[in-house]
Amino acid sequence: MTKLLGEEMKRCAFSILLCLSLALSAVAQAKDFTFTDHTGKKLTLSDYKGKWVLINFWATWCPPCLKEIPDLVSLYESRDDVMVIGIAMDYRNPQTVLKYVKSMSISYPIVLGDKKTAAQIGPVSMLPTTYLFDPAGNPAVYKVGLVSREDLEEFMRENSAAKPQSRRVGKP
Repeated sequence: MTKLLGEEMKRCAFSILLCLSLALSAVAQAKDFTFTDHTGKKLTLSDYKGKWVLINFWATWCPPCLKEIPDLVSLYESRDDVMVIGIAMDYRNPQTVLKYVKSMSISYPIVLGDKKTAAQIGPVSMLPTTYLFDPAGNPAVYKVGLVSREDLEEFMRENSAAKPQSRRVGKP
């Protein structure tokens, strides 16, 4: 019974994610964006044509944000067809953000964001907020609240013509 209830909850959560995807076209503002990550590298949506691009708005004080980061790191490190960009919001000291990045072994680019940064993508009413762009650069889905690797991969699998490309880890 508990397992059945858990499966039903997963389906419900995924349905909500899909419903949000229908609303995304009316909400997302980004046709392209330009961010500068904490190392000084410029990041633009058009640089990642052919890949799913996930933009995750988060904060160091946000427990759900910190909970989803390991899934985002895992997704980024295991797939060549996915680019993850984390945008740290609502921080006082950039060094605090960078300490979290190091302690959580975040391997994807981190942008020290603000309202102007967020405005390039769309509304960020709560944290975490995640936007996903398809390989053609079109807005695909967004979610306010916790996301999981499993839900993201299921969405990408159901909305992709190509098979996922795994990154090689370890020896061949």
